Amino acid sequence: MSILEPNKGNLLIAEPSILNDSTFSRSIILVTEYTENNTVGFILNRPLDYVLSDLVTDINCDFPIYEGGPVEQDNLYFVHRVPKLIPESIRISNGIFWGGNFESLKRALQTNQINKNDIRFFLGYSGWGKDQLKEEINSKSWFVTENNAKNIFSEENVTFWRNKMVEKGGNYKLWANAPKDISLN
Repeated sequence: MSILEPNKGNLLIAEPSILNDSTFSRSIILVTEYTENNTVGFILNRPLDYVLSDLVTDINCDFPIYEGGPVEQDNLYFVHRVPKLIPESIRISNGIFWGGNFESLKRALQTNQINKNDIRFFLGYSGWGKDQLKEEINSKSWFVTENNAKNIFSEENVTFWRNKMVEKGGNYKLWANAPKDISLN
């Protein structure tokens, strides 16, 4: 079985071996940039207790905000499926785009042209320097999968990681039902 590279558009799935890591435990990360020198991605399944209008007061929108990762958590980022509504977007893969013109985004949100299943907002991002992610993958902190979800923006946060464990099969199925605090088991 060949090991996938963490290319743009692929998903990084936190291995059960890092369940005690408060930053990345049970995380699923969409890789948005992968080069020889760095990797950037966003945690897809960690909602925060904020909505967009809490952070951008001139937008009346209750779309949830997610923790994208531990880097630059005072910056707002977004990944979406509507590049025609948000020019200057960067194509990630398979109909998924990163960023774009913020004024166009605001107009599209204010006129209800974008729904929650089209976009996800993040505070911060996850980032790795040269060879850092490869070392973490080799040490079994992550495994890489293709993004085979019909829509990663509509996946259920609570079960997303669990479902990936079941999908991986073998011993991973055992971890799918492990409690968040494994000392309680």
